[in-house]
Amino acid sequence: MKLALVGEGIAQSKSPDLHRRLGAWLNVPTEYDLVDALQQPDFDFAQAVHHLKDQGYRGTNVTFPFKEKAMGLADDISAGARLVGSSNTLVFTQQGIRAENTDYSGFIRSYRAAFGAEKPGKVLLLGAGGVGRAVAFALGALQVTALDIVERDATRGHALCADLQAEGIVAELRPPEAAEAELAAYQGVVNCTPLGHINHPGCPIATAALHSGQWVFDAVYIPAWTELLVAAERAGARLLFGVDLFVYQGVDAFAIFAGERIHSPALENRVPDLRAHYFTELIGAATKRA
Repeated sequence: MKLALVGEGIAQSKSPDLHRRLGAWLNVPTEYDLVDALQQPDFDFAQAVHHLKDQGYRGTNVTFPFKEKAMGLADDISAGARLVGSSNTLVFTQQGIRAENTDYSGFIRSYRAAFGAEKPGKVLLLGAGGVGRAVAFALGALQVTALDIVERDATRGHALCADLQAEGIVAELRPPEAAEAELAAYQGVVNCTPLGHINHPGCPIATAALHSGQWVFDAVYIPAWTELLVAAERAGARLLFGVDLFVYQGVDAFAIFAGERIHSPALENRVPDLRAHYFTELIGAATKRA
């Protein structure tokens, strides 16, 4: 089974390791390649995806900044991807290209693994791009009380608010300075911007008001200890790592790619092993915190 990941600045992605590891465990021989837009002059996303399909790949994962563009290439769209309006998983079939969204399902699973049946409360969401949309609708499925959204692209931010409101989710676009001033009032703080990634260093919001009554999630997983999560830990907040989302969305994507060649219990039985491996590698004692 030939798979790929298309995105920008993905040289250090752990996706090839995750999918090859699952393939070996489940007796589904798997190749996994990286298609880094930053390494190709005049990169064309649609052309790259169609090239993979023509070369016999089973499908491709999609990451920043192409998740919303991926929807435009699909001949068939899953319910989750249609709800979210973006796709991180494109499957190549005889009928064409099918768009899936395992960021959506993966966040729900990682949240429940960390916090059980606890509801998210009122949440500040930073970033309304592809992963931000997936996490926003996942929070809706988890019965978030309200979502305040900070997004520098006002058109994108208002569009997400409108889409959430159409699903009965209370959502409002907030200026960054207003959200920072009210940071202590949120039960959850979620970063879905690239800020904090090894290629986009920094922190998406001032963190002085974080406190122990909050939970904090950062979708960035390289590095695992982002500036936001380091500050949240120091404040005593409960943490949900980007590594959690990485593992669960990857497992869900592999299940979609492999289809009938695997059985769900066999795959689910490997989740604890995967989490233990990546937590040790990316979050454990060997990882240097900022």
